[in-house]
Amino acid sequence: MTLSYWDIAIVLAYIIGVLALGFYLSKKSSKNLESYFLGSNQLPWYYLGLSNASGMFDISGTMWTVGILFVYGLKSAWLPWLWPVWNQVFIFVYLAIWMRRSNVMTGAEWITFRFGDGKGAKLSHIIIVIFAVISVLGFIAYFFEGIGKYCTSILPWDLSFEIFGHYVSSAKSYALLVCGLTSLYTVKGGMHSVVATEVMQFIIMTIACIGVGIIAYTMVDAGQIDAVVPPGWKELMFSWDLNLDWSNAAFPQVNSKIDKDGFDLFGLLFILMVLKGIFASIAGPVPSYDMQRILATRTPGEAAKMSFLTICVLYIPRYFMIVGFTVLALVYLGPELLGMGENIDFEQVLPMAINKFLPVGLKGLMLAGFLAAFMGTFAAFVNAAPAYLVNDIYKKYINPGASDKRLVKLSVLSSLGMVMVGIFFGLNAGSLNELILWLSSALYGGYVAANVLKWIWWRFTGNGYFWGMLFGLVASTIKLFFFPEYVDIFVFPIIFLFSFLGCIIGTYLEPLPNREKVKQFYKQTKPWGFWGPIKKEVMQEDPSFVPNMDFKRDTFNVVVGIIWQMAQVVIPIYFMLRQNTEMVIWSAILILTSYLLKKYWWDNLKNME
Repeated sequence: MTLSYWDIAIVLAYIIGVLALGFYLSKKSSKNLESYFLGSNQLPWYYLGLSNASGMFDISGTMWTVGILFVYGLKSAWLPWLWPVWNQVFIFVYLAIWMRRSNVMTGAEWITFRFGDGKGAKLSHIIIVIFAVISVLGFIAYFFEGIGKYCTSILPWDLSFEIFGHYVSSAKSYALLVCGLTSLYTVKGGMHSVVATEVMQFIIMTIACIGVGIIAYTMVDAGQIDAVVPPGWKELMFSWDLNLDWSNAAFPQVNSKIDKDGFDLFGLLFILMVLKGIFASIAGPVPSYDMQRILATRTPGEAAKMSFLTICVLYIPRYFMIVGFTVLALVYLGPELLGMGENIDFEQVLPMAINKFLPVGLKGLMLAGFLAAFMGTFAAFVNAAPAYLVNDIYKKYINPGASDKRLVKLSVLSSLGMVMVGIFFGLNAGSLNELILWLSSALYGGYVAANVLKWIWWRFTGNGYFWGMLFGLVASTIKLFFFPEYVDIFVFPIIFLFSFLGCIIGTYLEPLPNREKVKQFYKQTKPWGFWGPIKKEVMQEDPSFVPNMDFKRDTFNVVVGIIWQMAQVVIPIYFMLRQNTEMVIWSAILILTSYLLKKYWWDNLKNME
């Protein structure tokens, strides 16, 4: 593919601009760890919300979403529940408020706030650091794989080379180059740099999304789509079986992709996604950039608003672009895709569509936009991970009296180290789909049990947390190396039960230690759940204390929020497919759920500070 000078100029201008902005803001992040990792808790919640949305607008996830929409049609709207995508609803409804009340810097530091400083608490503190590092390395590898595939398809230059007798493909070279550029401003500028560049990146990406959607809407009509997709492709609802057969449609090879994914029993898949999603969402955000944004806000109420804004600005423009590229590929990329034979690489659908359909200028903007999406997500993880190594290991256990200058310097070095190790894993990674399924189902399956209990059960101890997390990590690792042929989501219940067993064994190895610390946590955080004995003691000691009685309201708001978010996903799809009746119905649902959230959630935020 040949890029015009205009397209190249747009991309270069973006790269220079983002690097300049990152370095310009670096002085604000060099004062101490709080400024480097949390922006000194002075960043406005709406900047953090846009930054969080940019971090979730990643290119690898977008390529995957285009691929599953191509294969599964409207039913693909359910598949992101594997993460689950609606964990953000639980976060903005109540978890962000609970978490921000802790006034800590990292998820590992939060564990100390929850369990105290005993032996079990220290073990749980160490295990969450290990989990954070493993998950960040996994995501860096995932992003590395995605940006390499994207750049190879969209850029005309062959950057492959040999070093010490080893061949390095063009995709790996591009990924190394982009990761290196992103690391420059991230490790130099810290949180201030990351947030500022991500806000700019989100604006660029949104403009590009709208442009793609307009082009697709004018080039493709409903009849053209109907001619190439199988029956049931345009239906959101499903039965126990998937019942989607491409044999007599334009791309019969798609059936082999469905068989490989193992999603034929769609009803069972849905049940497992919901069960896993509920537990994973109650567990709260994993220790990464999402949690960091929450802890960086000024107040608990602003933490909730930040997470709410992330959903508001993310889904409609993103899916407007995703469905645009998908329908263009379905209608116009038949020869290219059929030329791949039996093994269509669906992760190539997005870059191929960009190559073929976008005009001069918009192509450059889209390329810059996806670089922005990648760099934003990558930067968010790179900025979040070193806090665990520096604040939670070095400062806590090795050198408590280290100067701010030394801690910031070590943060920069640890960022670079994490990037290098993550890239090493990326060089040896499999497909995006395999990485996504392992990260979302197997690895997080070991995270869920311990992190649900830490919120809702008074008797849960640091020992229980450590053994639950350890059992989960062991189970997910065994699944990865010894049973790769099984679909990860179907193995999730086994990993969850194994982790839950570790939680119970660890908890009852000893009486409840640090009872006063547990009472302090309960009084400051005010969670609902099974806190009876602790609640009774706190109320006896402080008769003015008012316990959390909002479980029913929070549950209602969560259900409404999930429907509200789902509406934002399907409305752009129905719009592009010209299914106007369904689009109007879901638009009405969006308006109704927005009203309910305003009345029963937003208007009560002041009472939850």
